[in-house]
Amino acid sequence: MNVRPDFSKNANMAETAPAFLSVWDMHAYYGESYIVQGINFNVHEGEIVALLGRNGAGKTTTLRSIARLTAPQVQRGEIWLDHKPLHSMSSHQAAMAGLGLVPEDRRIIPGLTVEENLQLAQIAPPIGWSIERLYDLFPRLGERRRQEGVTLSGGEQQMLAIARALARDIKVLLLDEPYEGLAPVIVDEIEKTLRHIKEQGMTTILVEQNAVRALQLADRAIILDTGSIVFDGTAAEVLGNEELRAEYLAI
Repeated sequence: MNVRPDFSKNANMAETAPAFLSVWDMHAYYGESYIVQGINFNVHEGEIVALLGRNGAGKTTTLRSIARLTAPQVQRGEIWLDHKPLHSMSSHQAAMAGLGLVPEDRRIIPGLTVEENLQLAQIAPPIGWSIERLYDLFPRLGERRRQEGVTLSGGEQQMLAIARALARDIKVLLLDEPYEGLAPVIVDEIEKTLRHIKEQGMTTILVEQNAVRALQLADRAIILDTGSIVFDGTAAEVLGNEELRAEYLAI
């Protein structure tokens, strides 16, 4: 069996308890562009971690690298999830190992209803998240189960994208800009759902430009600047540090 190495002594890691997800010395490129420059961090089971920074800091590249997508290319480094080496896996294998990425564009499948989108993603038999349980989590989706997914409102599509990820009984939820373009009342509803699934033990990494909302939800914050980690600590520390927010988050 593969055994995850202990990276907890790295200076960029805020915690010393055993990690559920570990990223160690990860470097990622788009073509010749060097985007992620040797970052290290741990995520503990059940945490919500906000991955923050200005545009171009490397946040989405970090998420896509963890999910083992073909672009960007990870040239060096290791990524471990629950003792499994993601860095040696394809994106399909990483998904099977328990990663669920919800991209910014949501990627709802045209021509399929809400329920068909969920059925396509669901493992059989479901271990934790049956379709009916997902409808309990997202009542709007239950009301629109026969409606084509791409005809939903933006907020409902985001709910469907999150529900579709959960349908695979994932271990880690990766969210890229989940609040983008959504009304505050819908953001409130999605945040309530994310808190609920955290209570069920879900581990979440959240990339979000609305840094204040992300920090109010998260346990921890990791701030990137030009591909490097400049802060790894509690979300409360960032909310309480005006100089840090102004320098790296422009808030």
